[in-house]
Amino acid sequence: MLETMRWADHQLILLDQTKLPGEVCYFTCTNYQDVVDAIKRLVVRGAPAIGAAAAYGMVLAAWSGSQKDSAAFHEELGHAARELAASRPTAVNLFWALDRMKQRINPAQAPAMIYQTLLEEAHGILREDLILNQKMGRLGQELIPQAGSILTHCNAGALATGGYGTALGVIRAAHEAGKKVQVFADETRPLLQGARLTAFELMEENIPVTLITDSMAGSVMQKGWVDLVLVGADRITANGDVANKIGTYSLAVLAHAHGIPFYVAAPVSTFDLTLAAGEDIPIEERSPEEVRNIFGFQSAPLDVPVFNPAFDVTPHHLISAIITEKGIIHHPDQEIIKKIIL
Repeated sequence: MLETMRWADHQLILLDQTKLPGEVCYFTCTNYQDVVDAIKRLVVRGAPAIGAAAAYGMVLAAWSGSQKDSAAFHEELGHAARELAASRPTAVNLFWALDRMKQRINPAQAPAMIYQTLLEEAHGILREDLILNQKMGRLGQELIPQAGSILTHCNAGALATGGYGTALGVIRAAHEAGKKVQVFADETRPLLQGARLTAFELMEENIPVTLITDSMAGSVMQKGWVDLVLVGADRITANGDVANKIGTYSLAVLAHAHGIPFYVAAPVSTFDLTLAAGEDIPIEERSPEEVRNIFGFQSAPLDVPVFNPAFDVTPHHLISAIITEKGIIHHPDQEIIKKIIL
């Protein structure tokens, strides 16, 4: 299993996921601006991994500012927090991690002490994510039949987290439990995270996987080849609406039409109880060039208008259950979520 990120010699070293699967290489962040750049360019991606990377971004800001006077040091930390928060608007784990880091800043402490405190907190966020995902996997795999075919979208595996995965963590746990799982992985246009990353991860783990284009999902369901759909999440509102990679909503509608369970796996940190429903979630819109070009090859007229939202929202009534480290939320609604999350 590839290591998504590691801390060494006052640097954050990130697996460059823009180069997979053709090349395994790493991007070194020596300051928080490098982390902002890495998040924006999807060098690091996936809600939990983005949160952990942002936490280390705050550590880098503390390290570079530790030789300054107290006022300048705290000004740099505040500026770093704002820039990191602006790097991607949808994944709530980013803001959760930054809030957790900011709560650890004690103005009465010396900069060197604050740096050490933030470093320990970032290590804790990354370590806890791995533990929570493993627990989520054990709970969620109970929903998978002994011999089951699973359709998944985008990448919610070790590459998107601290090292085990949310949706793919459930699949991995089922595989480890001896269940005979077969996965259909959507390509996930326009950046092909399913093709480049999910297929790569599952093959590395020797978990049977078949790659399909996004437009084939309905066909494989119609043929009876899919027992359940399992995806991750970037933000979940108080009523259970889920923002996830664009195309997720279409899968939920198709699953509903075919009577197939639709499951979401996400840690509690992905819930945003300050938002009532999905329409309140800010949806990131990315560059038109991601659609007009496929990795440098022009695939559309240069001046054709493009709508390129990175995420869509799946209403809670289409979701059979949300798998968390605190338990499984069946038929999610506001009251059930409060009982589990709070």
